[in-house]
Amino acid sequence: MRKALRSLAAVAFVLLGSLSSRAQDSDSFRRGRTLFTAHCAICHQVTGKGTPGTYPPLAGSDFLTAPGGITNAIKALVEGLGGRIRVNGVEYNNQMPAIVLDDTQVADVIHFVLNSWGNPGGNPTALQVAAIRSQSRFPTFTALQAANAYPPLPVPPAGWSVREYVRLNDFAVRMAASADGRNIYLLGQSGVVSKLDPATRKVSRLFGPEDYVDAQLGDPGTLGLLLDPKGRLWITCNQRQDSRPLATNHVTIFRTSARSPAGDPIRPLPWFRTAYPYGIGPYNHGVSHLAIGPDGLLYVSSGSRTDGGEPGAEPTLGQMGETGITASIWRFDPEAASPRMEVVARGIRNAWSFAWNDRRELFTASNGPDANAGEELDFVDPSAVRHHGFPYQFGDWPVERKAYPHTPPAPEGLRFVLPVKNLGPDGWEGPLPGSTFSPHSSPAGMVWLGDDSPEVGRGSFLIGRFGTLLKVSSETDPGFDVLSVRPRREGDGWVAETRTFLKGLGRPIDLLRIDRRIYVLEYTRPTDFRSGRGWLPGRILEVSPSGRSR
Repeated sequence: MRKALRSLAAVAFVLLGSLSSRAQDSDSFRRGRTLFTAHCAICHQVTGKGTPGTYPPLAGSDFLTAPGGITNAIKALVEGLGGRIRVNGVEYNNQMPAIVLDDTQVADVIHFVLNSWGNPGGNPTALQVAAIRSQSRFPTFTALQAANAYPPLPVPPAGWSVREYVRLNDFAVRMAASADGRNIYLLGQSGVVSKLDPATRKVSRLFGPEDYVDAQLGDPGTLGLLLDPKGRLWITCNQRQDSRPLATNHVTIFRTSARSPAGDPIRPLPWFRTAYPYGIGPYNHGVSHLAIGPDGLLYVSSGSRTDGGEPGAEPTLGQMGETGITASIWRFDPEAASPRMEVVARGIRNAWSFAWNDRRELFTASNGPDANAGEELDFVDPSAVRHHGFPYQFGDWPVERKAYPHTPPAPEGLRFVLPVKNLGPDGWEGPLPGSTFSPHSSPAGMVWLGDDSPEVGRGSFLIGRFGTLLKVSSETDPGFDVLSVRPRREGDGWVAETRTFLKGLGRPIDLLRIDRRIYVLEYTRPTDFRSGRGWLPGRILEVSPSGRSR
């Protein structure tokens, strides 16, 4: 009898493996994977492991296997999910907005999730989704679409005008352009590079990740785009590979090596490669922004692999906290055939962007930890490798104030450069001054406005704030705006006057300056987090001195 049971179990195992393999070869699975990457991975991660304590895991999730689990998962997609839930023994209390997908797309996403990461399998149908949707807060897909219309245009400050430049069909994370504005390029988070024609304002695909990314190293996380003075596109890419003994983040900087008949840069080739153990939980921020500095050298931001220096508990993720090349700013000779990385700043948690003012001074805008420390604007002096505090010190907190019980002790004798203090009146909720922006407001793209700009904003950085992804206690969600930040030296440090430049934006993720015009890339459409509205691809706004839009 035992032998028979073992035989039946073996047959069942083979059948399940065959079914799973067939499911993963299906068109529905492939469509679902693409949709998951675009709409879900920002919170639940490409690995499905979620964010500990914030966003629940989908990999091996008892939420899916519990009675009614698939119905609840579909309902979460079509109407959102809020309040307390327990997944794999851990309580979560956050908000998931409705995802604007039609019935077939929802079925594809659930199909992908159910047949990934060791989950039990399943093949939901569009009819099943439609029946569940009909009992939801948005009873039809049309109703959900209506709830996700584009927001009204923000009111521009004096001396400026604003207009909608182009609506996007895919999620874009970066913009790059030639100095004359005749060539504008967009980077999608999955590696697609598109061209935006300024004459027609039409977006067309230039090339995709299949043209340059080594798929064997994992799904691409492309976070940085640069068009250099020679007309070459540069792209930063992060790929997680579940290798042994440690999962690895493979970092590649690509550079285009040819031009199309239309004159566009094409055929990206690896220019620089490095790797380090993949981050603890979801906190592998990776390598993102890159730019050519006024010295002609290439600067690159390398984000942290932890939230706050925690050692972690998963043996395959490495338990060393940060490494020597994470939470830092790199510098290269962009013309080197064998590029050599130089670290020029340390202790910068995750600088999504950086920029120089007209005095060639470099500032980075960095995202803070889950602990309620401010987001930082830091002055970086590339002539001397200085430490900006992470993970030992956050904002202007004294070193003795620990963000977490696991906060590591600062190395003996190490001195930290404090971030820019915000004198207000905007950008910081709480007593002023603060260093530097409201916690969880997520500073993103930044550009410098020189003396040729209108008075409002002149001589300041414009910094977009992507907005919170966490429930906050204040009456408004921090971020979803563009700030004008005017730093100046005060004593041994820096302070800044900060004023709101634009507000009510759909998660501004990047800013681009062409001549006197500013382009604001909205990642999506909701202008807050609390409303729970779903995510759809955003648009680009053009902000110009009054009368100068084209």
